[in-house]
Amino acid sequence: MAKRKSGTKLPSPYLKKLTLMREEMVGKSGYPFNLPWLENQNFELEFTTPITIIVGENGTGKSTLIEAIAAICGYDEAGGGKGYMPVDHSNALDKGGSELATILRAAWLPRVTNGWFFKAESFFSVARYLDDAAREDPGGGPPPDFLSSSHGEGFMRFFEERMSRQGIYFMDEPESALSPSRQVELLRILTRIHHGANAQIIMATHSPILMALPNARLLEIGRLGLRETRLMDTSHFKLYQSLTADPEQFILDELHRGDS
Repeated sequence: MAKRKSGTKLPSPYLKKLTLMREEMVGKSGYPFNLPWLENQNFELEFTTPITIIVGENGTGKSTLIEAIAAICGYDEAGGGKGYMPVDHSNALDKGGSELATILRAAWLPRVTNGWFFKAESFFSVARYLDDAAREDPGGGPPPDFLSSSHGEGFMRFFEERMSRQGIYFMDEPESALSPSRQVELLRILTRIHHGANAQIIMATHSPILMALPNARLLEIGRLGLRETRLMDTSHFKLYQSLTADPEQFILDELHRGDS
């Protein structure tokens, strides 16, 4: 009988660093190799805290980066657990994450790749995959049935059940189906994970609520790469701050800006 892995007693983060392999960039063109922050051939990303949060505007490549790191760890681009293939990619045109993974080198201490890749846009495909897999396994127990709840409740059940074990977890815009109060619930779950130091989380988000997670490392991705930032300095926070300070004036200003 094979000896079962018992995990590690070392605290997270387990994935310590990502480095661009410049020699692998030779001859590469098109997306994702033309992302502006890859023009700096010294690109390097260090993970120094159990939870790393990546923010940025649409099109900056933050989700592609999350997909690439997940692919390095053995996860499908559509999300799920290791070895899951909940979506047929045979005719897919967008393989940005897996392509980006081919030019990145990961450094671990120790190598812990068990976990989950949560991707909001494919949550239903993954949940249906889990239900079908459970039905096909006579000894697997009842299906988890994440789809019988509302979208947001299904998300929260999923987080509670799937992120309680040691591992590395990837989250791509988990706020998509969560009300502000549900985002605060997720914030509580993430806080427990951070204090336990038993799991590593790498998350991309647009939510200022999730960006406010205490002690997480907040990174903003842009043309020049990744830079450490604070919640109050992000464009997301500043926009929400302007809205709450004077909603009527904010709407007037933004409508006028759109017409100009």
